[in-house]
Amino acid sequence: MKTIDNIPTGKIGRTSKLMQTGVKLGGNYLKYYSKKAFNSDFTRDELDKDNADDIYDSLKSLKGSALKVAQMLSMEKSLLPNAYVEKFSLAQFSVPPLSAPLVRKTFKKYNGAYPEELYDKFASESVNAASIGQVHKAEKDGKKLAVKIQYPGVADSISSDLAMVKPIATRMFNLQGKDSAKYFKEVEGKLLEETDYILEVKQSKEISEACAHIPNLKFPKYYEDLSSERIITMDWMNGKHLSEFAKENTDQEKANKVGQALWDFYMYQMHGLKEVHADPHPGNFLIDKEANLIAIDFGCIKQVPDDFYVPYFELAKKENIDNPEFFNEKLFQLEILREDDSEREIKYFSELFYEMLSLFTGPFHEETFDFADESFWNSITALSEKYSKDTELRKMNGNRGSKHFLYINRTFFGLYNLLHDLKAKIEVNRFRDYMS
Repeated sequence: MKTIDNIPTGKIGRTSKLMQTGVKLGGNYLKYYSKKAFNSDFTRDELDKDNADDIYDSLKSLKGSALKVAQMLSMEKSLLPNAYVEKFSLAQFSVPPLSAPLVRKTFKKYNGAYPEELYDKFASESVNAASIGQVHKAEKDGKKLAVKIQYPGVADSISSDLAMVKPIATRMFNLQGKDSAKYFKEVEGKLLEETDYILEVKQSKEISEACAHIPNLKFPKYYEDLSSERIITMDWMNGKHLSEFAKENTDQEKANKVGQALWDFYMYQMHGLKEVHADPHPGNFLIDKEANLIAIDFGCIKQVPDDFYVPYFELAKKENIDNPEFFNEKLFQLEILREDDSEREIKYFSELFYEMLSLFTGPFHEETFDFADESFWNSITALSEKYSKDTELRKMNGNRGSKHFLYINRTFFGLYNLLHDLKAKIEVNRFRDYMS
């Protein structure tokens, strides 16, 4: 794969790169409408593919939070055209890495020494490049290590990158009024945390120690003396990325074993620790030869405060969803319904969230749940399509829900998608056996 010798780190350089992409997208639309004029049966598939290619090519050269947004969007399989999902999913664990000279320069800047001065062996070629950093193999004192190096300028460009994205997001989600700022502040805060590798090492050690007793779950050891604000050194873990395992695996017992470990890991964090690994994409998990799940990235941890946790999970119970008075009371607590809503808005959003929650909390209403069940996924896709085309919804104020929904919903969507990819059947309440 071609390497990158420099990354635009200044606001002007990054903005101009995105503006160039905008010009390309304009050209793609002109090409599409020209063809459409001569052939009314011509579909948007080619336009979607061209746009996805151009947007991804721009983001992968910028890296950082711009590429992280693409990674997050790739998990929304029911919301984006397939061309975007396929292209953006590359941001999960396969993007062009930094060149060897830039790696040495970056390492020296962050750790005060070149890699060969700190490790007995250090591979200059990256084995895995993602949105915020890339991973290299190393050895020290006979131990095989993974060294994660953050891309230059990522932390400094987050605020300006989000400022560029904000007008687009505001239009896409019909956000109105000043209180929409809370959502952008939540995203910015989490992205800044992801660039703080000292915090990530701390979080990694705390969660791996707290969850070590869960069966079929493994974690690397972290080395603080070889880590810094922009460098993390951990044990090298052997295994396949979860998506690769899911594509190749034909053993249902193994699929269930991995899926159960994944479910137990997330439910234990959510209900036991009240904080959760909020970045559940395939690049953050490996599967070893014994079908153990290995969690390797803890940059994005979301705290779950009680005033959100309690009403959120009260609405995971079918009897509460089916109790209109109780249901609406919880919608107000979760800021889905607002005191300034009209009767029409209250009726509309109550019905919308009743339909959504009845479907989406389905797994919690059973003792066992089969995530290979296509009827469940078809229902989710149909519901997404229904509301994406709803002209009534576009007229409504999109500022709906507590800021905590952003990462908690992302966690569950991501978890459900991973379990679906695995085609796993899980025992819903088994995690309770591991609660102290």
